[in-house]
Amino acid sequence: MSMHLAQLNIAHMRAPKDSPELASFMAGLDPLNRLAEADPGFVWRLKGGDGPDDTVEHEYGDHLLINFSVWRSRDALWDYVYRSGHLAFLQRRREWFLRVAEPYSVMWWIPEGHEPTLAEGMERLERLKAEGPTPGAFTFKNFYDSGEAAWSPAAAEAGK
Repeated sequence: MSMHLAQLNIAHMRAPKDSPELASFMAGLDPLNRLAEADPGFVWRLKGGDGPDDTVEHEYGDHLLINFSVWRSRDALWDYVYRSGHLAFLQRRREWFLRVAEPYSVMWWIPEGHEPTLAEGMERLERLKAEGPTPGAFTFKNFYDSGEAAWSPAAAEAGK
């Protein structure tokens, strides 16, 4: 079975998304999303709409920005995050987002063709916070390859 890498990261905004403090970040979202979508390793991302204000509406808090995507491999995601125009925005994250002491990013393997839900992603993040890195919820630093990470629909539904 061919596997893809799902990733979710959350960021606690310093101000509302329509504030002057976040204007430069919001102006960069559309170009960054286009850059990701043009990458040959990109598979899917959760969208909240079309256009430059394509942020996801959710019930997890007003000042929480969510990025949720699927990639063909770890290398493809790594290259986008650290070897593309995304890096310049990543380096400025403290201007726009609060520093948090707990995990804010999680990855896990899914079968090709599976479209993960936001609830699934948030559960994986909570699992990482509670248990630390495991084959079902990990990070770039503590990475598990797809052979180490068993996935099944029943396990995903049960939050395992």
